[in-house]
Parts: sequence; structure tokens; C-alpha cells
Amino acid sequence: MALAVPPGGPPPTPPPPAGVALARVTAAGPAPPGRPHKPAPKSIAPASPGHRKKAPPVAPDLRVVVVNFCQWRNTARLVRQLRRSAVVRIGSAEIVVVDNHSPDHPAGRRLERLSGVTVRRFGRNHGFAKAVNRGCRGGPGAGSRWVLLLNPDVTVPDGFLDEVLAAVDHGPGADPAIGVVGFRLLNPDGSPQASAGPFPTLPGTVAGLLRPRSRRKCRHQPLTGRQPVGWVTGGCLLVRRDCFDLLGGLDESFFLYYEDVDFCRRAAAAGWTVWYDPALEVTHHWPLHARRVPPPLRLMTRHALLTYAGKHWPLWQAGALSGLVWAEAGLRQLWAAVRCDFDAARCHGDLRRLVGDLWRSRTVTTRDRLRRAAAHLDPIAAEQDGRTA
Repeated sequence: MALAVPPGGPPPTPPPPAGVALARVTAAGPAPPGRPHKPAPKSIAPASPGHRKKAPPVAPDLRVVVVNFCQWRNTARLVRQLRRSAVVRIGSAEIVVVDNHSPDHPAGRRLERLSGVTVRRFGRNHGFAKAVNRGCRGGPGAGSRWVLLLNPDVTVPDGFLDEVLAAVDHGPGADPAIGVVGFRLLNPDGSPQASAGPFPTLPGTVAGLLRPRSRRKCRHQPLTGRQPVGWVTGGCLLVRRDCFDLLGGLDESFFLYYEDVDFCRRAAAAGWTVWYDPALEVTHHWPLHARRVPPPLRLMTRHALLTYAGKHWPLWQAGALSGLVWAEAGLRQLWAAVRCDFDAARCHGDLRRLVGDLWRSRTVTTRDRLRRAAAHLDPIAAEQDGRTA
């Protein structure tokens, strides 16, 4: 219904209350003495559609973390394979490469220019666990649903990340209790490679000395389908982001090795389950059991085992293992001296002192010994670079 207008036009607008009128005059009037005049604020028009503020980036579903150490060519090859997945092109997956103070290489500089790839560099070698934690945190992908850890010396098929996300959506993703998933690993000749096992014990560790190196830490899993296991290897490790964040990431007291076993054990203690899933396969070219173990690398592996035992075994068992490692290092030191291999003898002597440092909780001294040993690992890692297909 139309509104009636009185004859002579609309009535005059009544004056505003005195308080309102005073406020308006004060806002627009002269500034008080000693202060500069500030004009009344202008109204801000809404932004045009072409000038709207960009929405914050959406977190991808998957963040892939690759820790590089003197293997730029292997890392670059793996990144190229990963980028052949559609989920990388559409932004549902991203790749983060963390370099542990490797020498500069053109392959590393080229990686920095690729879309969907971020390269982060350490000014010193801080070890695998700390590098993984740095790679998992920060940036839009810090809110991803899953984190996938991959070694530079693995080969993946085209579309691998598409299959990973499809697998979690129809498998682990459907069960919120599944926190960790490991996939099937293959040797370069196509044979199965052990990649999971029960948690280490003192009797099992000692008995393992009688088994082939490929079966001392890991056990071959029957390929009958997905199944729960104690732990899965960090060379190809899928972790639910909620699980990773709840546990605070990998334990950085591990420099190299056994951080994956420790993480799976802590996940199980927190109520998550760990699964082995052979539905997806990757080729792992240089597992530890297939490589020579020079004294600096042996120091790393023994430190990792002792650290694990100190966290998860009864005190007397951790002490017994410390005594065994100390005695073993002494025998190796003596044999190296007989052969006039004084570098090896010095490294084995460092391992004996490291046993004492760990037992007395000398964290700083232990870290210094590990870094000195790590300085000798550059040529060992470099000799594998570019030798994967």
C-alpha cells in the first residue's frame, strides 16, 4: 500500500538531540590547541570484485617430506616422480625437501623453482628426526590430514601420491584410530624387502646377531593384506597429522635410525594403531643392511639402539646392552689398531666414550660426538647419489 504524503510536502525533519549534535560538531570542528587537525574519517567503499583480498591458502591433504643429505640427484629424481601425480598439480599434495647441510648442487637450486615444492636448508647436520620435524611444520601444509616420509633413495611409480590419498580415503582414513601406515618395500631386483617388525627387546637384539643383517631389525610380512604390526620403517612412512602433532613429532634425541620404531611405540602407547599395507609398493635401493657399515655409521646405529633401550627397556637391560656395546667397540678398536687403521680405531674409541656419555646423560657431549661422526658420512651418502633408477 502507498504511503500518503500530507499536503504541502513532507514534514520537516526534527532536530537531533543536543548530545548528538555536539558530538558531530566536535568531530568536524577545529582541533584543540596544540594538536594537528585531523579530518573526519572517510567512508570506505566495499572493494570491487577484482580487488578483493585473497583468501588464505587451503591446506593440502598430504605433505610429503624428503630429508636430503648429500643426495641431491636422487632427491631431484624422486621429486620429479612425485610431481607426476595429479594431486600435486591441483594442490592437494605438496612436497617439502629438508637439506641437512649438504654441499651446494645445481639439482637443489632447480628444485627451488618447481611449483608445489619447498626446499628448506639447515646450516648444519641436525640429524634425521629434527629435519623431519622441521619439514612437517610451518606453511599451509602444516594443516594437512596426512604426512608421508620418504627417503631420497626410493623409487615410486607415476601417480603414486594419487594412490596414497585414494588408499587412505578407503582404508586408514576411514578408521580414526589408525595413526601410522607403512607400505610394501621392494629391493631393486623386485624381491620383497623387510620393512616392519615387533618392538626390539634385549633377547631379540642379541639373538639377531645370529640372523642375516636384513632380518635383524625387521621381519618379512606375509602379503595377505593390511594388518597391524609393531612398527614400520621411516623410509616410507605415512602418519596421520593428528597423531604426529599429538606426539610432538619424532624424538630429536635420535640422530639417525630407530626414531621410527620409537615413534610407533609412542603412538601405540597413546592409543593409535600401526598398520602394514602391501597395497602400494616402492623400491628402496640402499637399505642399511645392503650397505657397508664403516665405523662412523656404526657409531650412529649403536647410539640409536642405546637411546631406544634407555627410553623403553628396564634399567638393567639398558645397562646390559651398554656393556655389550662398550665391549664390542673395544674389540673393534683393538683389531683396527692391529691393522694400523687408526681412523677406525679412534672412531671405535669414541663409541666407547659415547656409551659412558649416554649412561651419565651428558647430552651436549653426546651430540658433539655424533656431529663429528656425521662429518665423515658425506662420502658414504654421496657414493649412492645418482645410482637409483
